[in-house]
Amino acid sequence: MSKSLKRVARVLQDAGLPDTIVEAGEARTAELAAAACDCEIDQIVKSIIFCGRESGAIRLFLTAGSNRICADKASALAGEGLGRADANLVRATTGFAIGGVSPVGHLNPSPCWIDPRLLEFAQVWAAAGTPRHVFAIAPTMLISLADAHVADFVE
Repeated sequence: MSKSLKRVARVLQDAGLPDTIVEAGEARTAELAAAACDCEIDQIVKSIIFCGRESGAIRLFLTAGSNRICADKASALAGEGLGRADANLVRATTGFAIGGVSPVGHLNPSPCWIDPRLLEFAQVWAAAGTPRHVFAIAPTMLISLADAHVADFVE
């Protein structure tokens, strides 16, 4: 088991949640993950990381699988212009590689916002620290574990 996967499993275990981590095969896209989890595409949590143009700090946005983030809305929430975070910054800050960024278990937690669409489901699926592993969780528990703020930031 990779260090990244172990870190996510530990967060879930420490929260008293059942072990729902599964190997989903190649799940680098929301479509692939939804097919592997036999769920709706919007039950897939996409962890999108941006970098503050002024601060250089990362910001995490958790959105439903079919949604796209509106740059203007996201920047307004972050309080500064945002750009894409490069792979090295993502790994150094979160401890995860792009394609497997979990919403929980980051080495250095950052401000986080969650798409209200995810709250329409009893269960959602998120990356578990690798591009091949996912875990199921109630959206309300995800909000708590990720210290996320519900906000509108999608197109």
